[in-house]
This record gives sequence, structure tokens and C-alpha cells, in this order.
Amino acid sequence: MLVIFNANIHTQNPAQPIATAIAIDNDRVLAVGSDAEIKDSFSTRNILNLHGQSIIPGLTDAHMHLESYALSMQRVDCETVTQGECIQRVAYRTMQTPMGDWVLGHGWNQNRWAEGYGSANQLNEIAPQNPIYLTHKSLHCGWVNTQALNLAGIDRNTPDPPGGRIGRARNGEPDGIVFESAMEIIKRVIPEPSLVQVANSIRSAQPILWKMGLTGVHDFDQSRCFSALQVIHAEKELKLRIIKSIPLTNLPDAIAIGLRSGFGDDMLRVGALKLFADGALGPRTAAMLLPYEDDPQNRGILMLDAEELFEYGRQAATNGISLAVHAIGDRANHEVLNAYAQLRKYEGSLLSRTKHQLRHRIEHVQIIHPDDIERISNLNIIASMQPIHATSDMLMADRFWGTRSKFAYAWRELLTHGSSLVFGSDAPVESPNPFLGIHAAVTRHRTDGTPSEQGWYPEQRISVAEAILAFTTGPAYAACMEDRLGKLAPGFLADLIMVNNDPYKCPPDELIHIKPTATMVAGEWVFSEME
Repeated sequence: MLVIFNANIHTQNPAQPIATAIAIDNDRVLAVGSDAEIKDSFSTRNILNLHGQSIIPGLTDAHMHLESYALSMQRVDCETVTQGECIQRVAYRTMQTPMGDWVLGHGWNQNRWAEGYGSANQLNEIAPQNPIYLTHKSLHCGWVNTQALNLAGIDRNTPDPPGGRIGRARNGEPDGIVFESAMEIIKRVIPEPSLVQVANSIRSAQPILWKMGLTGVHDFDQSRCFSALQVIHAEKELKLRIIKSIPLTNLPDAIAIGLRSGFGDDMLRVGALKLFADGALGPRTAAMLLPYEDDPQNRGILMLDAEELFEYGRQAATNGISLAVHAIGDRANHEVLNAYAQLRKYEGSLLSRTKHQLRHRIEHVQIIHPDDIERISNLNIIASMQPIHATSDMLMADRFWGTRSKFAYAWRELLTHGSSLVFGSDAPVESPNPFLGIHAAVTRHRTDGTPSEQGWYPEQRISVAEAILAFTTGPAYAACMEDRLGKLAPGFLADLIMVNNDPYKCPPDELIHIKPTATMVAGEWVFSEME
């Protein structure tokens, strides 16, 4: 047993929002209250005086690519201010790489570069004997050299795959940029990391996430990540609570073996079926109702329409599997909501068997037509969003969407209409540091203060309390674990963080400087700077 007292505890429990002491036994909270109440009720030598330091429940990143994040730490960091710096970093890695081996990188964004997109020829010059594959910050397009194209069998006669596009020069030759599903043609010829390598990468990533205050993750990577997580869990080394999505390619197998959303334990459990309705903002593949402001012929790429989404949803819901659909553009969100409306009617006939309505989600909801906002709450759909995207993408959004951006990253609008809101980072697209996300949600300006103190479309700002709920009780609800996760209350799982500043009281711009001094998962200190 552990008793913590003389603390400033934000419980997220409406019945007892603030306390000064907490008693923990094994992996559960026994009691929360005043110093006198807890110390008089529980006798133990294991007692900790926090001298007024703040505690909040452990934070959950409700949208992350855990394997990709873990592996990205080993790749070239291509998130640079200039294209030349990116090429220089890749060149340096190439000099350290054996001839013929792949050079992998991540994070470039042509919208930050004066030159725009790079070309295969630029990479050919620095790596004539190494294939190169660099993923865009959004993970929705890639930059490759000619050797990579050749290994993948892509030439001027290769057709664009369904749901994707191969960038081409004026003469018809591939130019080195591949969009959406065309990336898969490249990825098929890149040697896959082994299960052991993935597991070891995730093990190495866990301490980094604990130090940021994360005690849980909703993961949206592929099935190999699930296998690696099971290995780590079986060895009792998994110390993050993981909700693992089901990739579409694995739906038939999941149905065949009777896998359902919620299967597993409190550390590793099955989440929703992941589907993609469209692409992303950066490469202008998000599906839009009207064309992009700077590209009148482009309305993005719609990967699945409402009827296709409903058919997958029908198969999933019949077998107790919820949906999580990626939708960035307003057309994609409109199609997803049309599908969910049809699916909710179908689910009505299943309620006698399922007893509970499935907790479907839309991942991102980056821009939505105002007529569709109320439909999210009316259909009881969870809006799974990444607030750091707003401050990262605001200049692109203004450039590509113009005044439509009034309804981009519309957290206040969604909350006003009663939507359930959960927050994440989309790491490695963005940093998984949740306090950066909280800052973005509260201020809607970047860490350097741009575009203004009031923020970008400031009417969409939310409070610190609302932002923290979206990292705690929100993800717990989405995971059907609201009865034991997201709060510090008797019977709840003992996941908490001690922080160096009270996020509820500090000036908003200090939120980015908040750091955990200790992180507890299941009653165990997994990270601590305490003496």
C-alpha cells in the first residue's frame, strides 16, 4: 500500500474534484480525500509527502501510430525548415549506410519549403547506390529516388493504383513523389523489421512516453504492432495501456476467430476497425466538397464512400466490432456521417444481441461542413481529434481551404453541440507530448505566439479542464473503460502523473513547459525524478 498526502490532486471525479491525499493498493485507488481522512484510515510505512505538488490522472493519447513512432526514432529526421537541410541530413545518413541498403526518413513537409516538392533526381545525386524512401509528415505521401522506383517496378507505364497517385514529370516519367495507396508499392519492397525489432523499439519508446505523462495509447498501426505488443505483454514489460485497432485487411480474420472490440485485459485490448475515407491536408488528398483554393481542379481523394463504409460497418457491427474512420476533408466527414446514419439504423436490429450501442469514432474531423456538426452528437459518434494539428496546419488550412477554415479543428463547436471529444497526437506525425496538445487546444496559437495572442479562429478555443478531459475520461469512454479509467476515484486503476506545475492554474503559455516529475501505471512508478 502507498499513501500520498500533502498533494494538490485533480481527480476528474465530479463528486470529489479536488483532494490532498490518496491511498493506493496494488493497481487500484483505495480512497481519495483529505490528509486527515486518508492518514487516519490507512496505516502503512509507505507514505509520500508531496509538499503541495500537483497530481492529475494519467493521460491517454487517443490516436497514435505506436510502431511507426518507435521506429521513427531510428530514421532520418526530415522535419526541416529548408529542403536543402533535409537533403543534407539524408546525404549524411547515406554515407553511413552500406551500399544497396535502404535509407529511410520521415517528417518532410513541402509546404514549409520554398521549392515545394523534391524530386527523385535530387535524391539520386546524394545516393546513386542506395534506395531512399522518405515519408511525408502526414504519412500520406512519400519521396523516393530512382533506385527505389526501379526496385518497386514503377515506371512511366505504371498506372495509378485505386486510391492513390504516382507523381509524374511533364514527360510522363515518375517524379519521385508517391501519394496515398501508391506508397504501398514502395513499401512492399522495403525489408520489413522483424517482430523482435519492433518489440524492442516499442520497449525503448515506453520510457519516452512516460516522461511526457502518457499512461495509455490508442494505437492505429498494423497487425505486426499487435503481435509485438502481445510479446511485450506476455513478458510483463508492457506498462502502457493499449487499445489496439483492427486494420481493414484483418477484418475477415477477426470475424472468423470471433474477435470483438473490448477483448483483452486492462493493459492490452482490442479497439475498433480502422478505415480510411480520404487522404490528408498536406498533400491535398483530403476529400473536399469544393476544390482547394489554390488548385481548382482538385477535390482530394475519396477512398471510401458512404455505401462502401456502411458495408464494412455492417460486417463489423454484426460481429461486435466498432468503427474508427479516418476523415480529414468536409466531403469525407459528410460521407462517413451518412454511413454512420445508415449503420445506426442497422444496429437497431442488433441491440437485442449486443445490449450496448457500439462506440464508433471519426478520426481527425479536421474540417466539417457546418450542416454536419450536429449530426456527430445526434448519432453518438466520438470525435477523435489531434489539437496540435491545428497550430501545425493553420497556414496550410488558410491557403488550401480559405474561409472554410472557420469550421476546421472546431472543438468548441463540437462540444457546444454535445459531441464526445477525445484527443491524441497522430505521432509520429506530431509530437506525442500531450501538454503541447493541451496548449494548442486552449490557445490555438503556436509555441512562438503566432498568429496572435488570441489564436487562430479563437472562437474554437476550449478550457484547460475540457482539454484534459479529452486526454483522460474521453479516451476511457471511447475504450468502454469509463468505470475504471480516466479518474482518480475509489476502485479506479492507479494511473497518475505528478507534474511540475498546476495546469489548471498556470498561465496558458506555460502549459508547454509542464513536465511530469513522476508517472505511475497500475500502482507502479514507471518513471520518477523523486529522490
